[in-house]
Amino acid sequence: MTVEESSRDKPFENLRNEREEEALSVRPRMLPDFIGQNALKDKLSIFIQASLSRGEPLDHTLFYGPPGLGKTTLAGIISREMGGNLRVTSGPALERAGDLAAILSNAQPNDVLFIDEIHRMSANVEEILYPAMEDFRLSIVIGKGPLARSIQLELPRFTLIGATTRLGLLTSPLRSRFGIVEQLHLYNHDELTRIVLRGANVLRAGISGDAAGEIGMRARGTPRVALRLLRRVRDIAQVREMDRIELSLARSALDMLGVDSQGLDEQDRKFLSALTELFDGGPVGLSTLAAALNEDTQTIEDIYEPYLIQRGLLERTPRGRKATRNTYGYMGKPMPAEFKQLTLIDDDEGGV
Repeated sequence: MTVEESSRDKPFENLRNEREEEALSVRPRMLPDFIGQNALKDKLSIFIQASLSRGEPLDHTLFYGPPGLGKTTLAGIISREMGGNLRVTSGPALERAGDLAAILSNAQPNDVLFIDEIHRMSANVEEILYPAMEDFRLSIVIGKGPLARSIQLELPRFTLIGATTRLGLLTSPLRSRFGIVEQLHLYNHDELTRIVLRGANVLRAGISGDAAGEIGMRARGTPRVALRLLRRVRDIAQVREMDRIELSLARSALDMLGVDSQGLDEQDRKFLSALTELFDGGPVGLSTLAAALNEDTQTIEDIYEPYLIQRGLLERTPRGRKATRNTYGYMGKPMPAEFKQLTLIDDDEGGV
């Protein structure tokens, strides 16, 4: 590589490093800076203080809930509060016992091992993890056949933090070994507005309270979505040479991004359109709906459906997915006769 080519690549390397630092800085570093999940924060604060006073690591912790609610951020906060290092991996990355041994062999007391999507961890690694969690000991078999032998690795007292979006897929033996099991809930509008204001301050982007509230309202109850929308609105403001993000700019930018006032995007509307137009509102099976949308069934279950169900725009029934009366109101389509009859019945009952 020539000197000219090397210097030409440096701006891209610098830009990549700046973006990585920016993404890390948006995450709160200490528990008081974490916005939302107040009940969980109060419990974690007590658990951390008690563990520090005893000179012990925090008990193994499992966080579950939809993606983007702060499970990874909380793991980083716990590692800093406990005075240890954070070691991050994921369930699919741990294919063999040696993968887990390589991570834990270099751990120090009070370190935090964070395993994202822990429900996707292989059964072999899960079996090895049990004694590591309970006795801080790792048993590894070296070799095969008559020459195989087992060695015991003594581990420092660490904290395992698991994160999953699908708690039901965890095996009972693994789930029972976590001393702290907590669910993360979707955020309300006020919390998301504060998250956007804090993110804008970190990103050095001027924004009004109304604009931050508009972004928070369309963020699907998820901080990750709120901060992603904030970055895109900031990009539009920068290109238009506007020093401050006002409400009018936020609305026009979000409309251009295809995110409506309820937080639904083009893919959500495509989902609802297929349900109401192709299948007459259902019920329709998940696999049939996935084929019509050219999507994976797990993507539909994990990405699309949770928020649509929360908004009352989708119903899961034993026979399949079904539209609700809110779905037709949102899509601006005539309501089927069955919903009109239910409405008349409800009115008659209310008048009695």
